[in-house]
Amino acid sequence: MKHVALIILCLLSFSAHAERLKDIASVEGVRENQLFGYGLVIGLNGTGDSTPFTNQSFSSMLSRFGVTLPEGVNATSKNVAAVSLTATLPAFSKPGQKIDVTASSIGNASALRGGTLLLSTLKGADGAVYAIAQGNLIVGGMGTDGSRNSVNVPTVGRIPNGASVERIVPSSFNTGDTLTFNLNRPDFTTAKAVSDKINNLLGPGVATTLDATSIRVSAPRDPSQRVTFISILENLEVDVAEERARIVVNSRTGTIIIGQHVTVSPAAITHGSLSVTIRETAPVVADDGTVTGGETIISPREGMEIANNSGRMFVFDPGASLNDIVRAVNQVGAAPGDVMAILESLKQAGAINADLVVI
Repeated sequence: MKHVALIILCLLSFSAHAERLKDIASVEGVRENQLFGYGLVIGLNGTGDSTPFTNQSFSSMLSRFGVTLPEGVNATSKNVAAVSLTATLPAFSKPGQKIDVTASSIGNASALRGGTLLLSTLKGADGAVYAIAQGNLIVGGMGTDGSRNSVNVPTVGRIPNGASVERIVPSSFNTGDTLTFNLNRPDFTTAKAVSDKINNLLGPGVATTLDATSIRVSAPRDPSQRVTFISILENLEVDVAEERARIVVNSRTGTIIIGQHVTVSPAAITHGSLSVTIRETAPVVADDGTVTGGETIISPREGMEIANNSGRMFVFDPGASLNDIVRAVNQVGAAPGDVMAILESLKQAGAINADLVVI
């Protein structure tokens, strides 16, 4: 019997949970920057590449060392590989500090193990040089050597602390009379909670919400005071709003993740030999007269039944949820694709009050 991999988010509490401000938001202007570059890795054990651009780069390197090749002779070596360099420059990095570098082969090299990156520049999006990289590569994986098979990816290596920062990235952190916190996940309720928390601590009007993402806060101009100011604010615990009702379906693995507050409305679906019915019934409820004076109350409720060609049927108590649907479909042996088709159909029919995300 096939089963759908089902994960129900354990978020059954209806009260908001508190998180530190530093975990849910970032300060505008305080950010990392991506660097990139091109270089040559030498010292390989015959696992380099022989592409034209590698040969041209190798020739240029030799000419800088004063080595002139005869006309018509190409500089080729299987111990050299051309690589693309990438690195992340943290915020407020200063010249002389070290950052990690990743080197990835861009030719037909079979492995970079044992190689050394020659001096190379790392540039930002503006084309300026922000770091200089050089060093020995650390490469994971077994590679191919005789009878051994390759494991992982030996054409990508890393150089810990392999680049030295050479330029400071300009920042707006110490300018102006305000700071802006940007939420990692935009939400109007959370933005208001952040603003209220700061105003309760520092006084009315210190923080104002600009939209569902940004909260502007009045801040001191002095850099040292501003650092202390942010240190206090980023450790404030804020009640984070609950997420919207959402269902995430991974069509490749058959995994279905159902968040809280996901409910279904009356509907009926037929999918192949599988039938799903969500109905609303009206049971009669009577009391002893203490509340309604003996009147009969008609209280609508929801029920659900699922059947397939084997005649098996499941009837649910009032208040059937999407969780009940998926579990019941599992019991009749439906394939993951059947469950996904049912969920998509329910969403198209407007019977699910949640966002359906397929990844």
